[in-house]
Amino acid sequence: MTTVQVPPLVEILAAIPDPRQEQGRRHSLAGMLALACVATLCGYASVKAIAEWGRNYGDEYAAAFGFERHGYPAQATWYRVLRQVDLHQVEAHLGSWCEQVLAALGRAADLEGLSVDGQTLRGSRQHGAEGAHLLGAATHGLGSVLAQVAVADHTNEIGVFAALVVNLVLTGRVVTTDALLTQTEVAATIRERGGEYLMPVKANQPATLEALTYWFEGHPPRPLANRVATRVEKGHGRLTEWRIEVTSALNDYLAWPDLAQCFKLTCRRTDLASGTAHTQTHYGITSLTPDHASPADLLRLKRQHWTIENRVHWVRDVTFHEDRNALHTGHTHQLLAALRNLTLTILRSLGHANIAAALRSFAARPALALSLLTEPLPIGE
Repeated sequence: MTTVQVPPLVEILAAIPDPRQEQGRRHSLAGMLALACVATLCGYASVKAIAEWGRNYGDEYAAAFGFERHGYPAQATWYRVLRQVDLHQVEAHLGSWCEQVLAALGRAADLEGLSVDGQTLRGSRQHGAEGAHLLGAATHGLGSVLAQVAVADHTNEIGVFAALVVNLVLTGRVVTTDALLTQTEVAATIRERGGEYLMPVKANQPATLEALTYWFEGHPPRPLANRVATRVEKGHGRLTEWRIEVTSALNDYLAWPDLAQCFKLTCRRTDLASGTAHTQTHYGITSLTPDHASPADLLRLKRQHWTIENRVHWVRDVTFHEDRNALHTGHTHQLLAALRNLTLTILRSLGHANIAAALRSFAARPALALSLLTEPLPIGE
């Protein structure tokens, strides 16, 4: 097995500008961010917990962070410094490092999916934090968050989409969204940056939804013009049947940038014990051409969109207890979310499937967690 090495994370952290004046600075920003990363790898999910990490593990680790002279930062120092950090710099540097991880894993493949979806930090919002709703972009396979931006209060995700993708590499990637982002300006931004889009069509796009419904549900139906793929799965006491119908016949009639295919996705779930069945129907559009993506490809991409919900948002809520976090001043809540995203990328790139168990393991072996920052990250192909 060939091992590919990713540059040490401490080098990335050291490149993030420190906004404080040098005079009177007792703890380096790079050292504090490194400690925060190690603490997060050990399951320390709040600023208070991160401030306690040094006291829990002792002075033997202080030198590794450059704290041997003044000791570990106090809790008040953590709050003060993290509020001043340039969040855009942090997100950009961490996103760039995660791209290197994906390249080392060989994940930068054609038709790689990139899910875009939002999550509200409910604890922070309840305490009045501004920008407590975050819009993120995560890869389908690894669930690595490559970018994240705050959505200002009284606005929505549409207005910040361009800011989210401004530093992302979209060439060779398929951006999947929820219905809120099914907008012509969002599709145009994706295409201008070299990416492809796959979007659901719901009631917020009534004209497009009416056209798709008429085509796929019209009488008589038009099976000869549609291409089909199916998939059947059995598990959790139920049988799930997926069927996607795809057509290119509407491309010239719908005003979407570079529209190449439209689809109808039907999901039928049957309870094996009772025999009762429930069917859901979804419609969508994509810029992927038939030569570039088959019906089976579209079915896979559509289903994998919820990677960001299942492998990122859910884990941050349940494992890192993010909704209990009451941070509400500055952008510290977003900074900690970025560190949790980074932790998920590190752990999954090393093959950890159970995140909670991995955090407990690193909590018992803090030196190993530290080595993941100070040494090149070993990734086996």
